[in-house]
Amino acid sequence: MNVLLVGGGGREHALAWKLKQSPSIGRLFAAPGNAGILEIATLAPIEIARHDEVLRFCREAEIGLVVIGPEAPLVAGLSDALRAAGIPVFGPSKAAAQIEASKSFMKSICDEKGISTAAYATFSNAADATDYVRNTGAPLVIKADGLAAGKGVFICPTPDDAHKAIEACFTGAFGEAGALIVIEEMLEGEEVSFFAISDGKQALPLAFAQDYKRAFDGDTGPNTGGMGAISPAPIMTDALTEEVMQRIVVPTLEAMASKGMPFQGVLYAGLMITASGPKLIEYNARFGDPECQVLMLRLKSDLLPILLATAKGEPPSAPLAWSGETAIAVVMAAEGYPGPYKTDTIISGLDDMRTREGAIVFHAGTAKDAAGRILAKGGRVLNVCATGSTASEAQAKAYDAASKIVWPEGFYRRDIGWRSVAREKLS
Repeated sequence: MNVLLVGGGGREHALAWKLKQSPSIGRLFAAPGNAGILEIATLAPIEIARHDEVLRFCREAEIGLVVIGPEAPLVAGLSDALRAAGIPVFGPSKAAAQIEASKSFMKSICDEKGISTAAYATFSNAADATDYVRNTGAPLVIKADGLAAGKGVFICPTPDDAHKAIEACFTGAFGEAGALIVIEEMLEGEEVSFFAISDGKQALPLAFAQDYKRAFDGDTGPNTGGMGAISPAPIMTDALTEEVMQRIVVPTLEAMASKGMPFQGVLYAGLMITASGPKLIEYNARFGDPECQVLMLRLKSDLLPILLATAKGEPPSAPLAWSGETAIAVVMAAEGYPGPYKTDTIISGLDDMRTREGAIVFHAGTAKDAAGRILAKGGRVLNVCATGSTASEAQAKAYDAASKIVWPEGFYRRDIGWRSVAREKLS
């Protein structure tokens, strides 16, 4: 079967790597792809935003499945165009993707179904939001309502931090995404990324992960799209998994179906495990990045038939097979990220990664120039990943591999996986 993978980040490189292992795969295409994906797939010469181009390519290349990685094409309705043309696609409809595209919409689902989440209020102007902060106090979390590439969330320990976040949103820092904001209470606990795959009616829980959103060591600095991830998440138990499914995921899918927008794809629930139980922080309508990278490293089952069945609206099958090993992803980002950063800087040392046992590099924002050099093209540029029998072993392998990559204009956190490593030391 020929497959078209939409996207060009680390998540998509990991998906391409896993799809390529399927005995059912024919030709694998990617658009726009990156320098890493180019090594295992053919880059399709199409503009994803032009749905007519995508449809024409799918017909000409006899594509049997389209896998949409990032959120933007989902919100733009690409999956709807493909389904209308009879082309199987893994990814929810434009309407269902609102669960990620609008934080206020997600909160309304929580209100409707009684799903445990942070207390919140929404605002469409700075004056009312500022008054709310003045009356409520801090700490607070302020979020741009729309898509902001993981950068529209502000952790605000003080009222002054909150006022700065409000100003950023309403002065156009995130464009239309910041025209409406959500102000939430700050939850205390441990964050977990929970994934479930759904045909629109039923859901099958996948593995869990923890990501590290803050830019710098010790969970400090600005929020980012993710500076690293680890799987499994030791805090998750079978009982907690069942509670999340029955009290958060299933009610959400019921609500979506009742609104005529059944969710068909992978639902990513960002959770805070608090002293009173799990609470929903946010939903994403696709695999997380960099969580997808560690999930694909641990997945033993063939990914292609899983995605194809979901695309056809078939109920999820038996539980998937997962490796018992720990997987870690360390994001190498351009200096300055998530703020302004340089592009087209040269990265070397990647050739040696191909022969490192237990380690692999998934490309995110990269391209290859005419001389064959790898250039940095984005904020998050590489994912240095490793597996090990313990979190400590996986962490050591990942950081040893990262130390061999030569990129003076890049940086990375040195403590990804610290929670799991700390638990091992106490056990």
